[in-house]
Amino acid sequence: MQWNLDPSHTTVAFAVKHMGIFTVRGQFKKISGLVEVDEQGRPVKIDVAIEASSIETGEPQRDAHLRSPDFLDAEKYPQLRFTSTQIESLGGNRYRVEGELTIRDVTKPVTLEAELTPVVKDPWGLTRVGASAEGRLNRKDWGLTWNQVLELGALLVGEEVKFSIEVEAVAPVPAQAQAS
Repeated sequence: MQWNLDPSHTTVAFAVKHMGIFTVRGQFKKISGLVEVDEQGRPVKIDVAIEASSIETGEPQRDAHLRSPDFLDAEKYPQLRFTSTQIESLGGNRYRVEGELTIRDVTKPVTLEAELTPVVKDPWGLTRVGASAEGRLNRKDWGLTWNQVLELGALLVGEEVKFSIEVEAVAPVPAQAQAS
């Protein structure tokens, strides 16, 4: 069974050091995807697409630079993609998710640890589940190498990107419920 990500309740946020002294935070605003689950409701496959042009940090000039060829090159590479390759239960509601992250046509493996919420029925009769994950990556591994070295040796833009993911997925509506 495939559950769809609820884009209005899904966030991919990131944090990067600026000049080694300040943390710039931002997020991607347009995310879509699905989670395939087995008969017991355990996740077995995840596929997510993120619109590169939806990056927002609260500073329009910086956002335009992040969309430019110096960083995401959103016009040439409109999506970032994550596809799981293996999902392993760590016990309880925790999972190790291994997958491939593609940014600017460069695909590299990443590993996340995710924690799922209990499944709930919302006030409209839909079945939902949430998940949270955090991680780090080096942006240079995906060819995002633009930078400037400052006078005292610090980098204008940090190479390590910390990210956090909050996801809400919605189960498909059973056929008999759609017909009524």
